[in-house]
Amino acid sequence: MKTMTSLWHRIPRLMLNLGALLASGAALAVNDLPGGPAVRQLNLHPPVTRIAEQQAWLHWFMLIVCVVIFVGVFGVMFYSILKHRKSVGHKAANFHESVTVEIAWTVVPLLIVIAMGAMATRTVVAMKDTSNADLTIKATGYQWKWGYDYLKGEGEGIAFLSNLDLAHRQMSNSGQPAGDNYLLKVDNPLVVPVDKKIRIVTTANDVIHAWTVPSLGVKQDAIPGFVRDTWFRANQTGDFYGQCAELCGKEHAYMPIHVKVVSHADYAAWVDGKKKEMAALADDPTKTWQLAELVARGEKVYNANCAACHRPDGKGAGPIKPLDGSAIVLNDPAAQLQIVLNGALNGAMPSWKALSDTEIAAVLTYTKNSWSNQTGKLVQPAEVVAARKP
Repeated sequence: MKTMTSLWHRIPRLMLNLGALLASGAALAVNDLPGGPAVRQLNLHPPVTRIAEQQAWLHWFMLIVCVVIFVGVFGVMFYSILKHRKSVGHKAANFHESVTVEIAWTVVPLLIVIAMGAMATRTVVAMKDTSNADLTIKATGYQWKWGYDYLKGEGEGIAFLSNLDLAHRQMSNSGQPAGDNYLLKVDNPLVVPVDKKIRIVTTANDVIHAWTVPSLGVKQDAIPGFVRDTWFRANQTGDFYGQCAELCGKEHAYMPIHVKVVSHADYAAWVDGKKKEMAALADDPTKTWQLAELVARGEKVYNANCAACHRPDGKGAGPIKPLDGSAIVLNDPAAQLQIVLNGALNGAMPSWKALSDTEIAAVLTYTKNSWSNQTGKLVQPAEVVAARKP
């Protein structure tokens, strides 16, 4: 009872603090983000594909039809209740059935549903037609990031992971959000050319995710063990954002999607640069590394993939176990390697098999030789290769 009374007395102070925050403009210190979302947005994102345009038209058409039906039905109902109420002398009619009324209330709704369904069918069928694509990309959902593999078309062979930008995660942890693209910025956006049919093949590594970009008119579930597909053709260049649309775990809010649509010339230049970058990172797993170079490489891998949960200082947070001073990190390399490869705690620690053998060896070595963990021990890529074997 005392606790409730104390809370009740704090309410005015909380309301004043909230009012001051809103008055300062801190809560709304953002602008519309090109490609959506926008501040106080009530409508759908601005469409940049024919499918998205049709979806927006259908949305408003269906809404108007439903509003007209709502107003008509409830208008007649309330008119009848008020106009023919007993208090003004009206008496209830005495009849058993009306064939005309029964035919009307069966046929009219049927015709309305058929008309609505016919209009929606064209769009739904077009959404499922993934044939004759110029580019095919596999989007794999992981807890909690996206992996992209360019399977067919210009850029075939390119593959990378897309994570939430570390600075945005740190902003979230500190409670000080900033920027128009808060929690939407990623380290590696999906880059595609304008005016090309892009087929997206979706699957997942752990739980159900959903690849969703409203401006492109795309929402497709990514289900472990299944392959689904969808497509889009952007008619203008720009940056378009989405998020995983399935409740995929505790980091669900930190799994954005950034699609960067560029001109054909810019896309060709990006493909060339990306392939050169991949060739430079294509390490020989049989190579024997020195401690210093593995630690330097591991720091980059850690900051891109691990620091969001375990923190840059390795201290962890809440249920996330610290790596600094961890007995497993210090004394049990085999156990640490298996955890990184296969995950742990029913997915709370995700599997990182998508990383290369050298990247895993580097990040393990980094954790063993950073903060207070100055062990002088290192893990070679060949050890990771051996651990992957069943």
